[in-house]
Amino acid sequence: MSDHAAPYHHGDLRQALLSAAREVLERNGPASLSLRDLARQLGVSHNAPYRHFADRDALLDALSAEGFARLAESLQHVRGDTATERIAAMGQTYVAFADAHPGLFALMFQPVDATARPETVPIATRTLDLLRAGIREATGAEDSVDVATLWALVHGLSALRANAHQLFMEPAMIREVTARAAEALVQRARVTR
Repeated sequence: MSDHAAPYHHGDLRQALLSAAREVLERNGPASLSLRDLARQLGVSHNAPYRHFADRDALLDALSAEGFARLAESLQHVRGDTATERIAAMGQTYVAFADAHPGLFALMFQPVDATARPETVPIATRTLDLLRAGIREATGAEDSVDVATLWALVHGLSALRANAHQLFMEPAMIREVTARAAEALVQRARVTR
Protein backbone atom coordinates (compact mmCIF):
# COMPACT_ATOMS: atom_id res chain seq x y z
CA MET A 1 0.00 0.00 0.00
CA SER A 2 1.45 3.40 -0.93
CA ASP A 3 1.72 6.44 1.34
CA HIS A 4 -0.93 8.08 -0.84
CA ALA A 5 -3.60 5.49 -0.08
CA ALA A 6 -6.83 6.93 1.22
CA PRO A 7 -6.74 6.90 5.02
CA TYR A 8 -9.54 5.18 6.81
CA HIS A 9 -10.81 5.45 10.33
CA HIS A 10 -9.13 2.97 12.60
CA GLY A 11 -10.99 1.76 15.70
CA ASP A 12 -8.06 2.13 18.10
CA LEU A 13 -5.04 3.26 16.12
CA ARG A 14 -2.86 3.82 19.19
CA GLN A 15 -3.31 0.21 20.32
CA ALA A 16 -2.91 -1.09 16.76
CA LEU A 17 0.36 0.84 16.45
CA LEU A 18 1.62 -0.55 19.74
CA SER A 19 0.68 -4.08 18.75
CA ALA A 20 2.34 -3.82 15.35
CA ALA A 21 5.39 -2.16 16.93
CA ARG A 22 5.72 -5.03 19.46
CA GLU A 23 5.80 -7.53 16.60
CA VAL A 24 8.49 -5.56 14.76
CA LEU A 25 10.41 -5.09 18.01
CA GLU A 26 10.43 -8.82 18.74
CA ARG A 27 11.47 -9.69 15.19
CA ASN A 28 14.03 -7.00 14.44
CA GLY A 29 14.74 -4.88 17.52
CA PRO A 30 14.03 -1.22 18.32
CA ALA A 31 16.28 0.22 15.61
CA SER A 32 13.92 -1.18 12.97
CA LEU A 33 10.85 0.69 14.25
CA SER A 34 9.52 3.47 12.04
CA LEU A 35 6.20 5.29 12.43
CA ARG A 36 5.95 5.61 8.65
CA ASP A 37 6.46 1.85 8.17
CA LEU A 38 3.89 1.07 10.88
CA ALA A 39 1.39 3.41 9.19
CA ARG A 40 1.96 1.64 5.88
CA GLN A 41 1.55 -1.77 7.54
CA LEU A 42 -1.75 -0.69 9.14
CA GLY A 43 -3.04 0.99 5.99
CA VAL A 44 -3.33 4.51 7.40
CA SER A 45 -1.81 7.76 6.21
CA HIS A 46 1.82 8.32 7.16
CA ASN A 47 0.72 11.23 9.37
CA ALA A 48 -1.88 9.25 11.34
CA PRO A 49 0.56 7.79 13.93
CA TYR A 50 1.64 11.30 14.89
CA ARG A 51 -1.79 11.92 16.36
CA HIS A 52 -0.86 9.36 19.04
CA PHE A 53 2.93 9.60 19.25
CA ALA A 54 4.93 12.80 18.82
CA ASP A 55 7.84 10.82 17.42
CA ARG A 56 9.57 7.44 17.44
CA ASP A 57 10.92 8.04 20.96
CA ALA A 58 7.37 8.54 22.24
CA LEU A 59 6.40 5.21 20.67
CA LEU A 60 9.38 3.51 22.33
CA ASP A 61 8.41 5.08 25.66
CA ALA A 62 4.85 3.78 25.34
CA LEU A 63 6.12 0.29 24.44
CA SER A 64 8.49 0.28 27.39
CA ALA A 65 5.75 1.44 29.76
CA GLU A 66 3.46 -1.28 28.41
CA GLY A 67 6.20 -3.84 29.06
CA PHE A 68 6.55 -2.79 32.69
CA ALA A 69 2.76 -2.84 33.09
CA ARG A 70 2.65 -6.42 31.77
CA LEU A 71 5.53 -7.47 34.03
CA ALA A 72 3.82 -5.85 37.02
CA GLU A 73 0.59 -7.69 36.22
CA SER A 74 2.48 -10.99 36.07
CA LEU A 75 4.17 -10.31 39.40
CA GLN A 76 0.83 -9.48 41.03
CA HIS A 77 -0.41 -13.01 40.32
CA VAL A 78 2.54 -14.78 41.96
CA ARG A 79 1.53 -17.26 44.65
CA GLY A 80 3.28 -19.72 46.93
CA ASP A 81 2.57 -21.54 50.17
CA THR A 82 5.72 -20.34 51.91
CA ALA A 83 7.80 -17.16 51.89
CA THR A 84 10.54 -18.97 50.02
CA GLU A 85 8.12 -20.24 47.38
CA ARG A 86 6.62 -16.76 46.85
CA ILE A 87 10.01 -15.08 46.42
CA ALA A 88 11.25 -17.86 44.12
CA ALA A 89 8.05 -17.60 42.08
CA MET A 90 8.57 -13.85 41.68
CA GLY A 91 12.05 -14.49 40.33
CA GLN A 92 10.87 -17.23 38.01
CA THR A 93 8.03 -15.02 36.76
CA TYR A 94 10.51 -12.25 35.97
CA VAL A 95 12.77 -14.60 33.99
CA ALA A 96 9.78 -16.15 32.19
CA PHE A 97 8.60 -12.68 31.16
CA ALA A 98 12.04 -11.87 29.76
CA ASP A 99 12.07 -15.19 27.87
CA ALA A 100 8.61 -14.60 26.41
CA HIS A 101 9.27 -10.99 25.34
CA PRO A 102 13.01 -10.62 24.65
CA GLY A 103 12.74 -7.56 22.41
CA LEU A 104 10.37 -5.79 24.76
CA PHE A 105 12.47 -6.73 27.79
CA ALA A 106 15.62 -5.36 26.14
CA LEU A 107 13.81 -2.11 25.33
CA MET A 108 12.52 -1.78 28.90
CA PHE A 109 16.07 -1.82 30.25
CA GLN A 110 17.76 0.01 27.41
CA PRO A 111 19.95 2.78 28.84
CA VAL A 112 18.22 6.11 28.23
CA ASP A 113 17.84 9.41 30.00
CA ALA A 114 14.81 9.19 32.33
CA THR A 115 13.37 12.33 30.71
CA ALA A 116 13.19 10.41 27.44
CA ARG A 117 10.79 7.91 29.01
CA PRO A 118 8.15 9.89 30.95
CA GLU A 119 5.53 7.13 30.57
CA THR A 120 7.96 4.40 31.62
CA VAL A 121 9.42 5.85 34.82
CA PRO A 122 6.24 5.74 36.97
CA ILE A 123 5.24 2.20 35.97
CA ALA A 124 8.84 0.95 36.27
CA THR A 125 8.89 2.36 39.80
CA ARG A 126 5.58 0.63 40.60
CA THR A 127 6.99 -2.65 39.28
CA LEU A 128 10.00 -2.37 41.59
CA ASP A 129 7.59 -1.54 44.41
CA LEU A 130 5.83 -4.87 43.72
CA LEU A 131 9.11 -6.72 44.18
CA ARG A 132 9.72 -4.77 47.38
CA ALA A 133 6.22 -5.48 48.68
CA GLY A 134 6.53 -9.16 47.77
CA ILE A 135 9.76 -9.49 49.71
CA ARG A 136 8.33 -7.54 52.66
CA GLU A 137 5.21 -9.73 52.71
CA ALA A 138 7.21 -12.93 52.40
CA THR A 139 9.90 -12.11 54.94
CA GLY A 140 8.31 -9.56 57.25
CA ALA A 141 11.19 -7.18 56.56
CA GLU A 142 11.81 -4.47 54.02
CA ASP A 143 15.41 -4.11 53.07
CA SER A 144 16.43 -2.38 49.86
CA VAL A 145 19.48 -4.65 49.69
CA ASP A 146 17.16 -7.68 49.57
CA VAL A 147 15.19 -6.13 46.72
CA ALA A 148 18.38 -5.23 44.85
CA THR A 149 19.74 -8.74 45.44
CA LEU A 150 16.66 -10.44 44.02
CA TRP A 151 16.38 -7.99 41.13
CA ALA A 152 20.07 -8.30 40.22
CA LEU A 153 19.86 -12.08 40.36
CA VAL A 154 16.78 -12.49 38.18
CA HIS A 155 17.81 -9.74 35.80
CA GLY A 156 21.20 -11.39 35.41
CA LEU A 157 19.58 -14.77 34.75
CA SER A 158 17.32 -13.11 32.17
CA ALA A 159 20.28 -11.44 30.48
CA LEU A 160 22.22 -14.71 30.35
CA ARG A 161 19.26 -16.47 28.72
CA ALA A 162 18.72 -13.62 26.27
CA ASN A 163 22.34 -13.76 25.20
CA ALA A 164 22.10 -17.39 24.08
CA HIS A 165 23.36 -18.96 27.28
CA GLN A 166 20.33 -21.22 27.58
CA LEU A 167 22.65 -24.24 27.77
CA PHE A 168 23.84 -23.06 31.17
CA MET A 169 20.60 -21.49 32.28
CA GLU A 170 17.91 -24.02 31.45
CA PRO A 171 14.58 -23.79 33.31
CA ALA A 172 15.55 -26.36 35.96
CA MET A 173 18.67 -24.33 36.78
CA ILE A 174 16.63 -21.12 37.00
CA ARG A 175 14.19 -22.79 39.42
CA GLU A 176 17.06 -24.00 41.59
CA VAL A 177 18.92 -20.69 41.59
CA THR A 178 15.82 -18.65 42.43
CA ALA A 179 14.80 -21.14 45.15
CA ARG A 180 18.24 -20.91 46.77
CA ALA A 181 18.24 -17.12 46.56
CA ALA A 182 14.76 -16.97 48.05
CA GLU A 183 15.78 -19.24 50.91
CA ALA A 184 18.83 -17.07 51.58
CA LEU A 185 16.66 -13.92 51.67
CA VAL A 186 14.19 -15.53 54.05
CA GLN A 187 16.98 -16.79 56.34
CA ARG A 188 18.62 -13.36 56.32
CA ALA A 189 15.33 -11.73 57.27
CA ARG A 190 14.87 -14.17 60.18
CA VAL A 191 18.35 -13.42 61.52
CA THR A 192 17.97 -9.65 61.33
CA ARG A 193 14.52 -9.55 62.98
